[in-house]
Amino acid sequence: MPKVTFNIDGKEHVVEFIPGTLKYSHHGLPESFLDVAINLGISLEHACGGSCACTTCHVIVRQGMDSLSEMEDDEADRLDTAWDLTTASRLGCQAIIKGDVVVEIPMYTRNYVQEGGDIQLGKSDRKTNEGSK
Repeated sequence: MPKVTFNIDGKEHVVEFIPGTLKYSHHGLPESFLDVAINLGISLEHACGGSCACTTCHVIVRQGMDSLSEMEDDEADRLDTAWDLTTASRLGCQAIIKGDVVVEIPMYTRNYVQEGGDIQLGKSDRKTNEGSK
């Protein structure tokens, strides 16, 4: 059972999954970081819906690179446009998890403001704004 550690803002979020049992959400490749994150409640930005058309799901692999699928040409070409690219960079929608791995979600790929005005980290100001109308 692969164990995936997502490091977000210095805090570790550890999840495990049994291969072949996750409901496929059609966001990224099956059992990719994005697919696992969506299934297990981890926030991983994906502006293009996981179709390898942007770099918002850019992750940096800190441990376990050998526990991931090989990088395809499309992913490598798209990663060339990622900000602060490293030799350990992967797209969360393309890297399929096959074993234990630790990744960092860079601060610049996080979207703290969600659709509808809610703020992911902290409290929404919606009630305050509605009360002042």
